[in-house]
Amino acid sequence: MMTRTLHLITTKDDEKIAVWKVVDTIENSTIANPLENSLPIIKPQNIFLTHGTFSDKQTCLKIAEYLAGLGHHCYIMEWRGHGDSSMPKEKFNFETVATYDYEATFRYFFDELTFDNLHCITHSGGGIGLVMFLVQNPRYIDKINSISMFACQAYGAASKPISHAKIIAAKIFTRMLGSIPARKLKMGACDESYYTMSQWYDWNLQKNFKSSFIKQSTFNESAFNVSIVNQASTDTTATDDEPLDYRQYMPNITIPVYAISARGDSFISPTHGCQLLFDNFKNPTNVFREYALSHGDLDDYTHSRIMISRNAAKEIWPTVMAWIEKHSH
Repeated sequence: MMTRTLHLITTKDDEKIAVWKVVDTIENSTIANPLENSLPIIKPQNIFLTHGTFSDKQTCLKIAEYLAGLGHHCYIMEWRGHGDSSMPKEKFNFETVATYDYEATFRYFFDELTFDNLHCITHSGGGIGLVMFLVQNPRYIDKINSISMFACQAYGAASKPISHAKIIAAKIFTRMLGSIPARKLKMGACDESYYTMSQWYDWNLQKNFKSSFIKQSTFNESAFNVSIVNQASTDTTATDDEPLDYRQYMPNITIPVYAISARGDSFISPTHGCQLLFDNFKNPTNVFREYALSHGDLDDYTHSRIMISRNAAKEIWPTVMAWIEKHSH
């Protein structure tokens, strides 16, 4: 029997973040591995899932139930202001979520639940948040076994004049309204403020991945970041007064990454943008895969269907499971 259990965790800025545990209550200490050319017995794995903008746990729920049905333990984190998490009084953006919501969740996983393994599955902005969190907290890099990223990009959606113009128009539209009325527009379950979305607009228009509130000097002074600062590229010309450039430190995220893009996702996370972000990781075992009819796949997929659709369940979810099992210990 599939069960969902809600646990609220408290962030360092005093927000309540919903973490849903999804498991099949008929559990064994080991589970049969249905994949060919792999070990016949594997240990149940812990899997962290999170959504992006306009979304809540529903984006991740079906794939979580699929994985739980195979015997794994899934944990879905809902961003502040989304789903069953608290509605903050202060404005927040992608980076706020990465800095506080992810930090509280991972602290819960490793300090309270004492995980000895963890795999991450993200959709869209959920992947952007994970990248920023890991740059800020490199001590968790060696604790994560694998990452699977659906439709994730941060600074490559405006590569063509038409896409650049669309993002400018979207930014102006959002600023005029004060938010994107996602529910009215049937874009998703949660509206997003201009403050939240402006960070994504600016990254893509400026083609960078810089912090909105962390200076390079602050990052350098953090005791947790000494090793990653020392490993960073010496080619940078950034000064201490400049914003932290997340892209500069992405090569240090050496976790195996499986990045998935959708041919039909032409605005939010086009394949070119997903490839740009993927290329900033440097693990040679990483895999990038665009799903498209021209590749012999079942669908060209859209930004949402790449993770939530019958075709995705049939041909994409098993590849994520294979990635997790390949990197299980």
